[in-house]
Amino acid sequence: MELEQLWIFLAVAESGSFSRGAKKLYISHSTTSRAVSALEEELGVRLLERGNRVLGLTPAGQVLLEEARSLREAVQKAEARVRAAGKSENKGNADEK
Repeated sequence: MELEQLWIFLAVAESGSFSRGAKKLYISHSTTSRAVSALEEELGVRLLERGNRVLGLTPAGQVLLEEARSLREAVQKAEARVRAAGKSENKGNADEK
């Protein structure tokens, strides 16, 4: 499972549409569809209920949505911590000059 696949799944699940999810991420509809299908194939479960207009989550999809949101939050925290550490490191280097 790749983070990119999870972010695509999140965009689709949160927007309720492959098209809106793709638009949010500035990628094509087909790329979005392929990424979610690959994720379903890898996990061996259906994540989304596909229909004409309405897109719903299966029970497995709901679990993945919750887990992916937690992962997104953890990634955002890690990015913030690394940036803060880099800023303090750069400040220390500037003070030495």
